[in-house]
Amino acid sequence: MNWATLRSRVFERNGQSPFRGDGIDSRVVADLPAQWLEELSELLRIPSISADPERKDDVRRAGEWVAEFIRGMGGGADLVETPTFPLVVGEVRASSGADDAPTVLCYGHFDVQPPAPLEEWESDPFEPTVRDGWLYARGTADDKGQLYALLKAAEALATAGELPVNVRFVCDGEEETGGHQVVEFIEQDQRGADAAVIFDSAMLRPGAPVFHVATRGLVYFHVRVRTGERDLHSGVFGGAGLNANHALMQALQGVVAGVDGLPPEPLRAGVATPTEDELVAWRELDPGSQVLSDGGARASDSKAAEEFYVRTWARPAVDVNGISGGEPHLQKTVLPVTAEANVSIRLAPGQDPDQIAPVFERLFRAAAPEGADVEVERWSSAAPGLIPTDTPAIRLGQDAFERVVGARPLLIRVGGTLPIVPALAEKEIPTIITGFDLPEGNIHSPNERLLVEHIPLAVEAAKELLRDFAALGG
Repeated sequence: MNWATLRSRVFERNGQSPFRGDGIDSRVVADLPAQWLEELSELLRIPSISADPERKDDVRRAGEWVAEFIRGMGGGADLVETPTFPLVVGEVRASSGADDAPTVLCYGHFDVQPPAPLEEWESDPFEPTVRDGWLYARGTADDKGQLYALLKAAEALATAGELPVNVRFVCDGEEETGGHQVVEFIEQDQRGADAAVIFDSAMLRPGAPVFHVATRGLVYFHVRVRTGERDLHSGVFGGAGLNANHALMQALQGVVAGVDGLPPEPLRAGVATPTEDELVAWRELDPGSQVLSDGGARASDSKAAEEFYVRTWARPAVDVNGISGGEPHLQKTVLPVTAEANVSIRLAPGQDPDQIAPVFERLFRAAAPEGADVEVERWSSAAPGLIPTDTPAIRLGQDAFERVVGARPLLIRVGGTLPIVPALAEKEIPTIITGFDLPEGNIHSPNERLLVEHIPLAVEAAKELLRDFAALGG
C-alpha cells in the first residue's frame, strides 16, 4: 500500500476527508492576508519528506517552489545539485547601492519530518487547516512557515523599493536527515555575508523571543564487545565465564557520567565557559525542575535540576542510546557472547569532535575487562557552534525584535546540534538563530502547528532585521 492510499484510509476511518480544501476559516485569519495564507499553503501541501525515498521528487519540487518565489520578487535563484538533495541558492539585490550594501544570508530548510503516526492527526498533515487560531500542517513551524516569513519580508521590501541590503538565500532539503551539503556549501563559499539569519526555532512562550547563540556538537559511536566463541550455559559457566553484557556495562562505565553528573574529565577538555550575560539570561528561565517535570523526565542525580541549563547547554553529555545483548524477552539462561550499543556524546561549545572521539575510544577500551574483544565505530560527527554575543549584528537584532515583538530576546544556548552554525562561525559570520514556534507547536509530532498571528509577526520582525542590518555597512 502506498503512502497516499494509507493516508486516505486513515482519514476516511476517522470520518474526515483526506483533502480539506475548505479547512481555512477566513474569519479566524482576518489579520493574515489571504494571499499569504494561500502562498504558504502551496508550499505546505508538498510532502517533501527527505527521509522517504519515494518523496525525493517532492523535496525537489519544494526547492523549486522556493527558487521560483525568489525569482518572483525580482531576484535570481537556482537549484544547485549535490550528491543527495539540491540546495536553493538565490539572491535579491538591495534596492539601491547594491554594490556597497551589506549582505545578509538567510537560511531555512524545505524538507519535513515524516507525518506518522497518521491516525493521531486531526486533519490531513499536508492540507493546511486553521483551527482555534493555529495553522496545522506538517512543516508549519519546522521549517516552511518560518522560511516563508524570511522570503515574504525580503519580497515586501524589494517590491516597495526599500530593501537596504543584499539578501542571499541558501536553503536545503535534507536538514531533517542530518545532511551536510549546505555545510559544505558554506565552507566552500567565497562570497560570505555580513550577517546571517535563521528562523528555525521557538519562543519560550508568546511574547518571549530568544536568540540561540550556541549549539552542541555530536559524535555518535557504535560499540561492540565479544567474550568468546559462543553463548554459554549459565549453570555450567556462570560465575566463571566472561559475560558480554557485563563486559559492555563495565566498558560503558568508563565514559558515562559519574555520581556527580559529570562525564570523565578527559571528555570535558576544551569546554568554553558561558559568559556572564548568558548566565544572567538563563536565570530568567523556568527552573530546571519544572523543565524536567514538564518533559516527563526524572532527574539523573541530586544536582541535575539545579544545573539543568549548564549541563544541557554548556557541558558535554554521554548517553547510551540503545543496547542489545542476549535475550531480554524470553527466559534463556545463557552468558551472551556478544553485546553492542549505540552511544553518543554531545559536545559542548569549544570542543573538537576529532580530538574528543579518540579520547572516548581510549577510555571505553581501558574500562573493558581483560579478555573482552572491543570494537568501536564512529558513525557520525558534527562540531558545536558558538556565536559571539558582543557583535553589532546581535545587538541590532535584539533592538529590532524588541521594537516589533515588545520584548528583548534572551541570549540562550540550545542542547541540540545544527551543523550549519559552526560552518557560519568558522567564516566569522554573526548569526541570529531564532523563531516563532512555541513549545506546544508539536514539531516532529502529529498535529504540528503555528500560531496564525505569528506569521505576520515573523514577517515584520524579519523586515525590521533587514532594515537595521543596513548599519552593518558602516
